[in-house]
Amino acid sequence: MGGEAGAAAEDRPRPTQVRRVVTGHNVQGRSIFIRDTAAPHVYQRTAEGVTVTEVWETRSTPADNSVDSEDPTDRPMRLQPPKGGSIFRTIRFMPEKLQHTALKKQLSEGDDGSGIVTALKKGASSRAPGFHTTNTIDYVIVLSGEIYALMDEGEVLLKSGDVLVQRGTSHAWSNRSRKPADLAFVLIDANPVS
Repeated sequence: MGGEAGAAAEDRPRPTQVRRVVTGHNVQGRSIFIRDTAAPHVYQRTAEGVTVTEVWETRSTPADNSVDSEDPTDRPMRLQPPKGGSIFRTIRFMPEKLQHTALKKQLSEGDDGSGIVTALKKGASSRAPGFHTTNTIDYVIVLSGEIYALMDEGEVLLKSGDVLVQRGTSHAWSNRSRKPADLAFVLIDANPVS
């Protein structure tokens, strides 16, 4: 596939889109680019005030790099990776003033099959909306903007370039700024905290 140099400006991903470039192997075993497009699976989760872009998923560890034909993100949105797998996604968090009312409405309506509402309901009595827990270890990188990471006890402001390692804890996110915050997440299946 072609690189970005030859792409017209209108063909480049918009700021809320993620350009996904994926490598693979040809029949001779040589390295090639097999995909170079905007990530196709983008979920506008208005109630949470977020836009989730699914970049890649693995369904086992170790991952199988010999399969190039299918897009592993071509499936319904889910909060956690499959057992033994991982998910790479980006999330744009809108300023929280825009999301609290809508989030409370979604919590009252029920789950859509993704597991997100169920996880959020478990944390609904917490000090901030959106508290949830996953059986994962998450590597989180702030790409732009700033956001507060909230724990049961304490919070920390993360800014562009900061990294958080989230280890199966109850947590929430709070964008108290006036601008969106863009974060990248790698979620890896983990044993539940006992």
